[in-house]
Amino acid sequence: MSVEFTPDRPMLLAGCGNMGAALLQGWIASGIPANAIRVIEPSGADRAVAAGADAVQVFSAAPTDGIIPGAIVLAVKPQIIGSVTPALRGLIGPDTLVISIAAGTTLRTLSSLTGGHARLIRAMPNTPAAVGRGATVMVARPEVSAEERSLARSLLSAVGSAYEVEDEAHMDAVTALSGSGPAYVFYMIECLARAGAELGLPAALALDLARDTVAGAGELAQRSQEGPSTLRVQVTSPNGTTAAGLGVLMSEQGLAPLIHATLTAAADRSRELGQDK
Repeated sequence: MSVEFTPDRPMLLAGCGNMGAALLQGWIASGIPANAIRVIEPSGADRAVAAGADAVQVFSAAPTDGIIPGAIVLAVKPQIIGSVTPALRGLIGPDTLVISIAAGTTLRTLSSLTGGHARLIRAMPNTPAAVGRGATVMVARPEVSAEERSLARSLLSAVGSAYEVEDEAHMDAVTALSGSGPAYVFYMIECLARAGAELGLPAALALDLARDTVAGAGELAQRSQEGPSTLRVQVTSPNGTTAAGLGVLMSEQGLAPLIHATLTAAADRSRELGQDK
C-alpha cells in the first residue's frame, strides 16, 4: 500500500471492535508502520495487541498532544457515533480525510457531527473482512479529491475488495446486500445443516458438509469466468436430483421472492437508521 502515514501525521482508528481490529491488522500487513497508527479504544489495548499491533499507540479518549491525523476512520457502532464523533473535532484538520463505517450514517449526518467538515467518505464493509475476504463499498462527498478517494480505497481494500459508488442513495441497497448478506449466508448454512440432519445425517457431518458446500461454491463463483447462472446450469442434470431441488427453490414462492423481500426489509431499515439521526 503506497500510503504515507508518519508518527507526526498518523492514521487514527476510532474504535477497535471486530471490524476495527480487522482493518488495523490489514493496514499493518499492507505496510503501514505501526508507530504511524493511533487507536482510540475506551476498553483498552487488548484488541490492538491481538491484531499484532502492539507498537500502536492506544488511547482511551481523544489524544490532546496536538498531532493532527492524516486520516481518521470511524469504526464505531451507529448507535454511538453521535456521541463519539463530536469529541474528535479537535483532531480534524482542514486536510484530514474522515472515513465512517457506521451503518446508516449519511454524509450529511457526518458533516454535522464533524462541525461541517467536507472531506468525508461513508463506507459499508462486511464481516468477512476478519479473514481478508471483505467487500466494502464507499461513497465520497464531492469535495474529496481523486487522490483522497484512492487513499480510502487502499485503506479499505486491506481487508478485501473495495468498490465506489457515486450516488449515496445506493448505500442502503449495499447495506442490505453485502453489509447484511453474510448473516443470510450463515443462516443458509444453518438451514442446510438442519435439513441434512433431518434427512438422517449425523448433525456434525451435516454441518461440515453445509459449510464446505457454501464455501466451495462461493470460491468457484469467485474464480470462474462463468456467471452464477451458467455454473448453476452446469451442475444441474435434466430430471436429476439438483433439478428436483431447484424446482422448489425457483418456484413462484421460492428463493428469489424471499431474497428480494429480505433485502428490501434491510434496505428500508438502513434508510430509517439514517433518518433517525
